[in-house]
Amino acid sequence: MARAMDTRTDHPADTPEDAHDASRHKPASTATFAMVGAGGRRLRVGQWHADAPGTPLVVLNGIGMNIEMLEPVARQCPGRRVISIDMPGIGRSPDPVFPYTIPQIALTLAALLDRLKIDVVDMLGISWGGAVAQQFAFQHRARTRRLVLAATAAGNVMIPGQTGPGLGLLLDPAEYTMERLLRRNLATLYNGGGSGRVSLNAATAPSPLGWACQLGAFAAWNSAPVLPLLALPVLIMADSDDQLVPVANAHVLHNAIPGSRLQLFEGGGHLFMLSRPAGFARVLNAFLDEQATGEEHRAA
Repeated sequence: MARAMDTRTDHPADTPEDAHDASRHKPASTATFAMVGAGGRRLRVGQWHADAPGTPLVVLNGIGMNIEMLEPVARQCPGRRVISIDMPGIGRSPDPVFPYTIPQIALTLAALLDRLKIDVVDMLGISWGGAVAQQFAFQHRARTRRLVLAATAAGNVMIPGQTGPGLGLLLDPAEYTMERLLRRNLATLYNGGGSGRVSLNAATAPSPLGWACQLGAFAAWNSAPVLPLLALPVLIMADSDDQLVPVANAHVLHNAIPGSRLQLFEGGGHLFMLSRPAGFARVLNAFLDEQATGEEHRAA
């Protein structure tokens, strides 16, 4: 099967306004929030532009990241309903009672969409959230219109990134239970590589259990066997300066998912979608707004 052409975006070409420096003040979220019970769990749900028409976009965040950190991306999608959740023990969602797996969280997400009376969604998975997005698209193909994977990998078979103290911070939940340590450590991990800087003012410290469960779920998960079975439009985005999830992982996903597209950025680091949200959103919205081809209609 012919593969989509790789494309590349240089982040510094964006205007300075794209990289809003929120370090001067605590940013206010424009989302609406609610606690929703689904699949035996209570999760905090955030929504932007809840009355917008069309297919809702579900955004699944990186490890330890709460809903409010997605504000820069959500603001760039004013005509689209955007939904996100705090994973168990993250943000303001209560701790999980038991450790969970990625497939279990995908089932919980499906139950949550049932509660919200949403049948079909577009899915954006960022970093850790890309694992749940891949699993959801596989388990619930009929409910997934389009899939976007950003700064993510195929699970425990991923090509590792930076080593040493920075990566070691991931393994100690205690490093993320205090706001001061949280921001310092996230800055080390997420701002590594690239000229862009991510505002961490909206970050809320996860609980040690929440953080540990996310680590354990990803460590036990592997999407490599199912990637060739993802029969839907897929866009993979990565930044060449990502030191946490190297860009080679995006190439692995691209080569394994039939008909997928690969969009490469430069200068944004791991969370390039937050350091340069306007450039990221331009590519995202263009992909989601494309008209489905006849082949895609048949696959659905």
